[in-house]
Amino acid sequence: MADPLPTAEPWGPEGLPLEQARALILAGLQPLGLREDHPLADCLGRTCAVAVRAPAAVPGFRASILDGYAIADSDVPQVGSRWRVVGRSVAGLPHAGTLKVGEAVRILTGSVVPEGSGRVLAQELVQVRQEEAGAVIELVQPCGANPWIRQPEEEASPGEELVPAGRRLGVAELGRLASCGVQRLSVTARPQIGLLISGDELLPPGAPRGPGQIWESSSALLTALLTRLGYGVCEQRVVVDQPEPLRAALLELAERCDVVVSTGGVSAGDSDWIRPLVAELGQVRFWKLFLRPGRPFAWGQVAGTPFFGLPGNPVAAAVTALQLLWPTLQRLEGAELQLLPRLRVRLEAPLKRGSGRPELARARLAVAADGALLARVEGSQASSRVGSLQGADLLLEIPAELGALEAGTELWAQLLRLPIL
Repeated sequence: MADPLPTAEPWGPEGLPLEQARALILAGLQPLGLREDHPLADCLGRTCAVAVRAPAAVPGFRASILDGYAIADSDVPQVGSRWRVVGRSVAGLPHAGTLKVGEAVRILTGSVVPEGSGRVLAQELVQVRQEEAGAVIELVQPCGANPWIRQPEEEASPGEELVPAGRRLGVAELGRLASCGVQRLSVTARPQIGLLISGDELLPPGAPRGPGQIWESSSALLTALLTRLGYGVCEQRVVVDQPEPLRAALLELAERCDVVVSTGGVSAGDSDWIRPLVAELGQVRFWKLFLRPGRPFAWGQVAGTPFFGLPGNPVAAAVTALQLLWPTLQRLEGAELQLLPRLRVRLEAPLKRGSGRPELARARLAVAADGALLARVEGSQASSRVGSLQGADLLLEIPAELGALEAGTELWAQLLRLPIL
């Protein structure tokens, strides 16, 4: 028997607070546990399925950090010291012999430091003289205590963990793995997302508009957002607000996908069919968030598949997707949980608002003359205005109890820009 719609609201009439909603959702999820094998070059943004360890020491030999001369001395030599040049060590062609006291080898950056050498002298610190017996170098400037030798295990020792299981692979991880000779990786499978857009008033962009009709933007916005986060929509449906086609779409997406995401239809209006249909086909765990934008939000399951009912307004859909859908996808993928980083900022100008619900306001990041970080809120914050997302660097966290805010008010903000490395 299908779970009925809840008759009581254990989350309270205002809805479930964001942190509590996130904890509730994540507590009921387990990783999909599926793996894929890919070449290293195809793994940017993927998640390691198993820990990756160094197959050997890297660089595997003592290497010169600079261009200069390798000498046999291990102690710091004095200005005026001299050495006879007996060979040359360059990348791929090391000096074969062992250095003796009073001998030096010309060496280039990254080349093998010969046996018997205790340090490398920078070439600008010495003067080269040609004598009858061959070239001789003389130290003409103090060299300091740094031997300028990279040790054989400086990057990694054999068996050292390079990347733990569950780590998202960024630019730096791929570069280090390549430097340690890793060619292929086992990564976790990404969850397959099914997207359902409902609404009688929706038209494809570019279609002629009739009275009360709007161009549908949530699919483009959410698909682009999920792509930027490293995921993709594998199935998409745009369906009118009628129970039978909506029921069929929900069941079809639940069968084919790992997560079903809808926009609209989760409130209590006459045409809001999504929430009662999800309750019929599975379960609605909660359906209101104590948040602006994003109050009409539902979470549960359809035929055993996790379901997210995002608000119909596109900005609210994007904001709640970042806060609740993104962590869910990470959990299903088996990745370490990564939320948006937070920082303290000051309001650049006064902000009018009414108290009552916590708000995630879209803002630009600016820097004051004294170096302080500022939040610049521009234009309407209406959840239907997609332009409020354009150029946004921050989601400004405004507590429920605060009303109108003065310039200089200090608040927490979530940083929207993704890291490069």
